[in-house]
Amino acid sequence: MCQSREVKIVKILAVDTAGNALNVAVVTEEKILGKFSLNVNKNHSITMMPVIEQLFTDLQMTPSEIDRVVVTQGPGSYTGLRIGVTFAKMLAWTLEKELVGMSTLKGLAANVKEDGLISPVIDARRGNVYTALFERKNGELKRLTDDQHISFSDWLTQLTNYSTKVLFLGETQNFSQEIMDASHKVNSFPEVDLLDAAVLGLIGAAEKPVADLESFVPKYLKRVEAEEKWRQAHPGAKDEQYVEKI
Repeated sequence: MCQSREVKIVKILAVDTAGNALNVAVVTEEKILGKFSLNVNKNHSITMMPVIEQLFTDLQMTPSEIDRVVVTQGPGSYTGLRIGVTFAKMLAWTLEKELVGMSTLKGLAANVKEDGLISPVIDARRGNVYTALFERKNGELKRLTDDQHISFSDWLTQLTNYSTKVLFLGETQNFSQEIMDASHKVNSFPEVDLLDAAVLGLIGAAEKPVADLESFVPKYLKRVEAEEKWRQAHPGAKDEQYVEKI
């Protein structure tokens, strides 16, 4: 008689601190166990740990039961990314768990379930954005461009290479008129503009974990203004010297 083999259920903690919102979830590969979202400008270094602790308490779980940690690696807020990545990195290292770094933009794009071209946007100020182009087709999300920091007008010019209208979501408030003038579409559902940690965890379940935890760092795409000014005053300086000075 053939005995059935027990299938291990992989549990994932997903954390997003890339922007103003704090998003946390615990999922399996097929089920959302619990999630929390706070979309106000709070200090993630203060609010993140109590929220995660409460979520584990409500689920009657301990962090050691998690098999994988998924975190937004960038782009996004310099401080926010540093907080989230540092936490995820230390948790994975301490508990000897897998760690996956996810693109914030891919996490946003994954909110869209309809087929078509998708451009998630993070407002980088002064007419610039963090963005990329994705395509949802037959239920699969495919990346068409790398994440980039670019002026929004230049991004619209790039999109003229595609004959299909693009759906924009995320921080589109300052660009909505330009989007419509270019005959593209602006998402009209507020819940789609906010990264969902549960979705982040579910798509992170299929990604390869980080091979070297020590080298795992945020992907900012653009240096903070203070660092750019310091580098202008110190041409030829090495990367680590800025950190040492500050």
